[in-house]
Amino acid sequence: MQQRSVAILLYDGVQSLDVTGPLEVFSGADTALRARGAGPGYRVRTIASAAAPVRCESGLRLIPDGPLPRALEAIDTLIVPGGHGRAQAAQDPALRRLLAHAHGRCRRVASVCTGSFLLAAAGLLDGRRATTHWAYAAELARSYPQVAVEPDPIFVTDGSIWTSAGVTAGMDLALALVEEDHDRELALLIARHLVLFLRRPGNQSQFSAVMRAQQPRREPLREVQREVLEDVAGRHTVEAMAERAHMSARNFAREFRAQTGVTPARYVESVRLEAARRRLEETAEPVQGIAHSCGFPSAEAMRRSFQRTLHVGPSEYRRRFRSAPVRRAPH
Repeated sequence: MQQRSVAILLYDGVQSLDVTGPLEVFSGADTALRARGAGPGYRVRTIASAAAPVRCESGLRLIPDGPLPRALEAIDTLIVPGGHGRAQAAQDPALRRLLAHAHGRCRRVASVCTGSFLLAAAGLLDGRRATTHWAYAAELARSYPQVAVEPDPIFVTDGSIWTSAGVTAGMDLALALVEEDHDRELALLIARHLVLFLRRPGNQSQFSAVMRAQQPRREPLREVQREVLEDVAGRHTVEAMAERAHMSARNFAREFRAQTGVTPARYVESVRLEAARRRLEETAEPVQGIAHSCGFPSAEAMRRSFQRTLHVGPSEYRRRFRSAPVRRAPH
């Protein structure tokens, strides 16, 4: 079996888990393949513009294995991690050249989390579907309108370009790459060893904070937001909220959406959904009771909201994410 070379890019301000997560997957796959007697599977190296240690955004220092290679054809899979240092890294001429020439020379190019911004800046995502960390999806779409940004998937593949969601999703992506290279059995073995899903259920919406609405500039609208948060089960129709803001319903709805980016109804639903999620995770309260206490008209209405937003029902969500032991709801 031919050994595949995996190169993981390093730069100051990189997110350490974006680097070490995929590295552990490929390293584990190589160990398993050798144990099978199938020969070497992967040779994983970290590369950087300079030989000096790189300081991750968490403060961890990593020493690159080598410099940026000139012969990209020697790299089977190039992994580009994200991190707070991505903007400065994008200004590095050597790194920009590497990424600009990677597509077509490397068999695959993959980004983890906000590493997608580096791929987009190099033009690798033009006309392609891509994802990134949910909190940065709107920024990626705004900054690079030629990219078809999909904020929900854990990872997206478009031809030889792979992009993944935030941080630990890089491990999901790496497992998928191993499965593509070898077989499901090997990927499942690595997933079990690392205590991961081989196919993580759901999408990014399950892990993102629902409170994505911006804070309005006008005080009456901010006060309405606070009231919804403080009394999640209260009467929060557009008419009721408009009355509290001393505005007409039509003007309130228009101003609220303009200043927050979401409609009043969607904002109220997101607050209620977030409250319901917390109770499902932290208590053993029946679903019907949670629906009532969180302002949903019925358990069925809450179920539809969960399915529409998180693509999973309340009971299944609780099964996946409930803390143990749970806190019993008061009588």
